[in-house]
Amino acid sequence: LHPPHRIKQNCCSFITKTLKKNKDEKTGETKNGIVLKMQHEEVTMQSKKVYYHRAGSAFSSTLFASQLMQLTEQYFSSKPDIPIFFLCIGSDRVLGDSLGPIIGYKLEKMLLHPFQVFGTLSRPVHAINLCPTLLRLSTLHRAPLTIAIDASIGKKESVGCITLSNRSIRPGTGVSKRLPQIGQISITGIVSEDCFDVSSRLQNIRLGLVMELADCICNGIKTYQEMLIS
Repeated sequence: LHPPHRIKQNCCSFITKTLKKNKDEKTGETKNGIVLKMQHEEVTMQSKKVYYHRAGSAFSSTLFASQLMQLTEQYFSSKPDIPIFFLCIGSDRVLGDSLGPIIGYKLEKMLLHPFQVFGTLSRPVHAINLCPTLLRLSTLHRAPLTIAIDASIGKKESVGCITLSNRSIRPGTGVSKRLPQIGQISITGIVSEDCFDVSSRLQNIRLGLVMELADCICNGIKTYQEMLIS
C-alpha cells in the first residue's frame, strides 16, 4: 500500500477516439492536488506517464489496454521474448490491502504465456516476504518486465480511481514501511483516503469497492493480452 505518485508538472488531457465517446466527468482531486476533469487523464512528467481511470461502468478496458501496450512496447522492441511478471502486492488479511492478492487470484486463471503471476490469495506477497520473493524472481529470469500491482491511498475524491504508470512503486509507504521499489510499470487502485490512522481505516474498506477495482484492472489486462496475441 502506498500513496499516489507525486506529480509536480503539467496535467494534460489524453485524447483518443475512445475518450471522445465518453462525456467529461469530474473525478475530484488526487493526493497531489491535480484536478482530474475527464474520465481518463494522462499526466506527463518528462518521460514519465501516469494514466488515471475511474473504476465502474464508465471504465474502458480497451483504452486501459492500449495505454498498457504503449508502456510495454519499448521493452518488446528490444527483446520480443521478454517474460512479463505481474507482481500483485498486498495482504489477504487486511481488506483494504487485499486488492493485489485478489487481482493475482483472478489473473492466474486467465493469463497465458509469457505472463506469470506472483501474489495471490493463497500465496500473497506482502511486507514480510517481499524481499525473498524478489530474490526468487531474479533466479527465474535476469531481466523480466515486471508490472507491479498494489492498493494505494489518496484524497477522498480520488477513492475508486485506477492509475497506470511507467513508474515503479514502493509498497508500504502509505503505512510507513520501508520496502524496495518494484516494477518498471505499475498499476494501483485507490482504496482509501489518506488520514492519520490509515491502518485502522484499511480494516473497514468496502469489499464492493475492492472488487470493482479488481474487476476493472483484470478486464483491462485481459484485453491487453488479447491485443498481444491477436
